[in-house]
Amino acid sequence: MKTELSAGEWTLMKALWRGAPMTITQLTEVLKDGPGWSKHTIISMLYRLEAKGAVRYESNGRAKEYIPILEQDSTVRQETGHFLDKVCDGRLGVMFNAMMDVRPLTQADLDELSAILEQAKEGNNHA
Repeated sequence: MKTELSAGEWTLMKALWRGAPMTITQLTEVLKDGPGWSKHTIISMLYRLEAKGAVRYESNGRAKEYIPILEQDSTVRQETGHFLDKVCDGRLGVMFNAMMDVRPLTQADLDELSAILEQAKEGNNHA
């Protein structure tokens, strides 16, 4: 399923992936230190995510509990591929060079990349 998410929808989905099921009140509390969205903004975004098939809800008394339908790993892979194609013409080298221009790689970054490349050499492309 191909579902494109806006930056705000990604923020909301990440909160749900970390803590679902969540009510609107819980989401408002979790996101107050980040984007600081109002309850009404979160409700509007949840309606959009429902329409996209990204979330669903279950009624629990008076409150709706929202649950992600999209799986985080597959959604991240899809968005990464879309980004790579759109911004870097599908070229990993271009992406890595741009990333290194934004911030230097730490030793932890290098270790992680090294492990990923080693797995790719062994034919396992999933880290």
